[in-house]
Amino acid sequence: MKSSSFPLIGWLLFIGVWIYLPYWVSAFKLLLYIEILIMALLATSFNLLFGYTGLLSFGQAAYFGIGAYVCGLMLMKISSSFWLAILVGVIFATLSAFAIGFFCVRLTGIYFSMLTLAFGQMVYAIAFKWYDVTGGDNGLVGVPKPTVSFFGLISLDLASPLYYYYFVLVFFILSTFLLWKIVHSPLGYILRGIRENLERVNFSGLEVKKFQLIAFSIAGCFAGLAGALYAPFASTVSPDVVGWTKSAEPVLMTLLGGSEVFLGPILGSWLFLLLKDYIISHTDFWEIYFGVTLVFLVIFLPGGVMGFLRTLWSRIARGGRRIGV
Repeated sequence: MKSSSFPLIGWLLFIGVWIYLPYWVSAFKLLLYIEILIMALLATSFNLLFGYTGLLSFGQAAYFGIGAYVCGLMLMKISSSFWLAILVGVIFATLSAFAIGFFCVRLTGIYFSMLTLAFGQMVYAIAFKWYDVTGGDNGLVGVPKPTVSFFGLISLDLASPLYYYYFVLVFFILSTFLLWKIVHSPLGYILRGIRENLERVNFSGLEVKKFQLIAFSIAGCFAGLAGALYAPFASTVSPDVVGWTKSAEPVLMTLLGGSEVFLGPILGSWLFLLLKDYIISHTDFWEIYFGVTLVFLVIFLPGGVMGFLRTLWSRIARGGRRIGV
């Protein structure tokens, strides 16, 4: 994996596009882009494990769902403070990831993946059966969109899609920047070393399982944040958000966008949800067309769209140097 420096101009362009986006799209599309931001955060958290640590988790939706359920319950039954609900949701998701990761990192390869799937299904079963708390198969219905106050100076009613978009955007940008700093920190280079050669890192005296558990917990933390932002947006939280089908989404988004480039999962989330929205609007058999399209993209673009663009740019740059441009 290349460690791109992503210069300041890149960050400014990246942020500028998202800031001005509401002025370019319809009100309906704005709701879709809020979902894209939330799912992009989930996919980027997943890629900290998959792309940077070499751990394929099939249970990332568990922490997304825990964050969503806890945030929803806080807003519906305990406090109207969205800040508090987000904080508690993130804490529960992080602690859950730490507890589950403690057992998962003891295995490697397919056994690690199967164990994450098993724990994910256990969380699903709890959400599905615990009627008194989670609402069972009905889920939590009517999660309110709260009003948030910034130090008592200004208040935003998040019932407005535009305000909710910018509220999510702030978390998305800060989280993306933090994750970018993590993968370019000494911790990030250790995680890459574990992905490339676990035995060599172990031989150097570093505790591999400890660093894998740290990565697992961090990924769960950001997945929980994505879930906490999702609950009021969707106004409902059902067991589907913790199921294995939900866990498959960040996997597909990352493969589509490219796991070897930091922004790959974000582009993959954007392509995944826009493609899904387009196909659903044209046919009732959208699953078939959607599946065929994804298979085509994954087979013919094995490094994802970002990987393809990076390879293309490298070839153009080499061609330019040969002719002395």
